[in-house]
Amino acid sequence: MTTQLYTNARIFTSDTRRWAEAMIVQDDRLLYVGDAGTAARLRPDAAVTDLEGRLVVPGFVDGHAHVVGTGEALGQVSLWGAKSVQDIQQRIKARDTERPDAHRILATGWLHGAIPGGVPNAGMLDAVVPDKPVYAFAYDFHSVWVNSAALTELGITDDTENPHGGTIKRNADGHATGYIDENAFYDLVLPFLDSQVSENEHSASIAAVQQAYRETGVTAACDMGFNETDLDAFKRADKDGTLTSRLIAYWRVNNTGSVEDNIAQVQRAAALAVEHETPFLRVAGIKVIIDGTIDGCTATLGMPYADGSNAEPIWSLDELAPVVAAADAAGLKVAMHAIGDESVRIAIGAVEHAVAANGPRERRHRIEHLELVDRADVDRLAALGITASMQPVHADPAISENWAAKLGDERVERGFPWPWIKEAGACLAFGTDSPTSPHAPLPNMYVATTRASALDASAGTNVPDFALPLADSIEHATRDPAWTCGAEHEIGRLAAGLYADFVVLDTDVFAGNAATLLAVKVVRTVVGGRTVYEKD
Repeated sequence: MTTQLYTNARIFTSDTRRWAEAMIVQDDRLLYVGDAGTAARLRPDAAVTDLEGRLVVPGFVDGHAHVVGTGEALGQVSLWGAKSVQDIQQRIKARDTERPDAHRILATGWLHGAIPGGVPNAGMLDAVVPDKPVYAFAYDFHSVWVNSAALTELGITDDTENPHGGTIKRNADGHATGYIDENAFYDLVLPFLDSQVSENEHSASIAAVQQAYRETGVTAACDMGFNETDLDAFKRADKDGTLTSRLIAYWRVNNTGSVEDNIAQVQRAAALAVEHETPFLRVAGIKVIIDGTIDGCTATLGMPYADGSNAEPIWSLDELAPVVAAADAAGLKVAMHAIGDESVRIAIGAVEHAVAANGPRERRHRIEHLELVDRADVDRLAALGITASMQPVHADPAISENWAAKLGDERVERGFPWPWIKEAGACLAFGTDSPTSPHAPLPNMYVATTRASALDASAGTNVPDFALPLADSIEHATRDPAWTCGAEHEIGRLAAGLYADFVVLDTDVFAGNAATLLAVKVVRTVVGGRTVYEKD
């Protein structure tokens, strides 16, 4: 049995008593969190680590991430910050020049606002890479832009039908244009690309994201969209003992148009929740995607977009309600992607149906994103105990121009209303949705506390009245995502009995101005009492 005393620190606990000055770690758990005198008396023979007055916070729990995808994106062409088609073309061409023997090129992070009309086409990519497949994922990961070689590789022809809830964009002559969104992306493109990745490549992606998490203080993540390939890769890593962040998985359930097939997917998730539960890997629930994105005009709104269009939901209430009820009856937690206000209402209605069908029980269902929501619906979801799972980085003013233009009216002024969630008494859980945005949690806290940009200092602010205090924001990024996935007695706070998962920072971000959140560095990351990262 090993016992460690961490002292001479300013410890933010995310617990009912927010501040402490010392911690005792016994094996992988916290024995005591409080004052230094008591800690010294409890374990006078403990090995002492003097933290030199530094700030300690609980390990960050990313409430919404795509973990394998984050690792994969670290090796792809980054299109973040590209402001034009020409900029995108140059970056992709540069990768082709650097790696001429690569079978295909993968890129990620382009913004709809960088493309004239917001909808790209294959010819734009053919112009720079005509001889090998190119796949460029939109920053929101709801669509992919491909070249002609990729369309051929995918086997997409004039006769390929659109799957339920997705579209292969076509021109007036019926030919695929190279833009594929929603379930067409998820059902036709991602499974093919997964099939081309070897076990070693999957392992390398997991290793890459684990390293990135260690360096930025992420000690747990809720993965939204887990599948069989991801599960196999993480089971191998868990067995090898190479995981240094805990993964709570939400199993992706696709709308096939068949109630029986949809329920079968829920049953698979329920079986996995029983079969796989270790300190570093477990299946907690299911994930469904009700609509798309405002940037792509595929989110379902109560009122039309500025151009008069609207989008049908991927799941109607009639289709979703039996799935949520089945998951609820099986004890699974349900995460529902709903960006538009009408989709939020569908999500709430599905939970209402589950409550009526299944009666009293503990529930921790959640709605993901809620970028546009009516105040009255916030009260409805709070009364039902639904968590609002939101990502401050999606409100970054540097990427908001196209988002605002698509709405074009007063709705812009009620986007990402985090204080409404708190006022209504609902749980608010923060995440990053990486790789749709950067995975580092501290810049996420900057956007949460300022509504300013972590990407571009010149971008101004975005509804600054919706900013939150720093202490609250950190709790929403540690304690609250742990609670909503049922892990509040294990992670998310620094309290006796919980895992010793914590982060030591080189700057006290509570003592300076908000800009310190963009410059602060992690100097130590501890997971289960073991130091997994220490800055030189």
